[in-house]
Amino acid sequence: MTKWEYATVPLLVHATKQILDTWGEDGWELVQVVPGPNPEQLVAYLKREKEA
Repeated sequence: MTKWEYATVPLLVHATKQILDTWGEDGWELVQVVPGPNPEQLVAYLKREKEA
């Protein structure tokens, strides 16, 4: 059975690609992006397979 770990990451509008690329290089997959606490910020939900 596959086990997952999750992370929530604040995304700044002007650096979204750079932030997601950095997490992607570490094996994280983007699940969803939702509005953050203010208009300049989004929140990304990511997951990756847990290492055994």
